[in-house]
Amino acid sequence: MERGSTLFLKVTIVLIGMAFLALYIFLVPEIGNFAAELYPNLAYLKYLVWLNWYATAIPFYFALYQALKLLTYIDKNTAFSDLSVRALKYIKFCAVTISALFVLGLPLFYMMAELDDAPGIILIGMVLIFASMVIAVFAAVLEKLLKNAIDLKSENDLTV
Repeated sequence: MERGSTLFLKVTIVLIGMAFLALYIFLVPEIGNFAAELYPNLAYLKYLVWLNWYATAIPFYFALYQALKLLTYIDKNTAFSDLSVRALKYIKFCAVTISALFVLGLPLFYMMAELDDAPGIILIGMVLIFASMVIAVFAAVLEKLLKNAIDLKSENDLTV
């Protein structure tokens, strides 16, 4: 396969990483300050919001790195290998971790929505949870299909 055939996907992953970096730098502190303004007697709430969002950054960027590695395997014609299965497994675990962290942060979304009288904030939290779970399920399905394809390929190689 041509080396640049996955270039568009790699550029897209880098742009997604840069967009989320901007989100983590500019928007997350504002969300934390907003939570602290809503509950002035719970000023530590700002740090809980920051901790929750910045904790999700670690598995998010690790999953992006694994996606870049997966695209590199595709470029090198080693897509049907255990390395690709391992990359998909890591992506699945990262998506589940992100979803679990947002489930832990859901009470923060609820508190902000209750006081600000904006039920859409809870919906944002739920979308983040379910989007991560959809990615986890998709990665699990791809992992299983790839593992089966590798097994069939190895059986076929042994037969011939």
